[in-house]
Amino acid sequence: MVKGLYQYIRQAWKKPEKRTLSKRMVEWRKSLAQVKVDKPLRLDRARALGYKAKKGFVVIRIRLKRGGHKKPRPNKGRRSKRLTARKNLKMSYKWIAEQRVQNKYKNLEVLNSYLIGKDGINAFYEVICVDPSKPEIKNDKKINWITKGSNKNRVLRGLTSAAKKSRGLRNKHPTSKVRPSVRAGKRRGK
Repeated sequence: MVKGLYQYIRQAWKKPEKRTLSKRMVEWRKSLAQVKVDKPLRLDRARALGYKAKKGFVVIRIRLKRGGHKKPRPNKGRRSKRLTARKNLKMSYKWIAEQRVQNKYKNLEVLNSYLIGKDGINAFYEVICVDPSKPEIKNDKKINWITKGSNKNRVLRGLTSAAKKSRGLRNKHPTSKVRPSVRAGKRRGK
């Protein structure tokens, strides 16, 4: 069986070379939190998620802080239940990264994202965005669905893959309390 280019790239990213990745992360730490990138670093992953090297597609690298998200400490009385140090986030880092990119680049729509590296302090993602106003996007039958008004601000409404995974919407189960949303499930008394 003959391997293609993308299979070799995928194989290399399973165990990336530590020295080169750490050098890159040192540079990324010094740069701004969100940077437009000319080409995606993980070309195989980007292509699998819908990226094309044409006008209208933009890749943005984003840096996020990692670690325990602490609750604010209560300032009155003895509150043993509230003195927990960590908060279990409902949102994944990936979803947070996508939302931050959407808030900064309001003219773009977020298509998808993927992890490119993480260290003890930061997590780095590449977010694939699409400019729906470009004629190249409007004429492309595979991606022109994103130009419809119903897909505006799709990240902020939880319509991306990372958002759906965070909310447990990957599996369709008849007795699950997560559809159409957790809050609606509680209202219905399931």
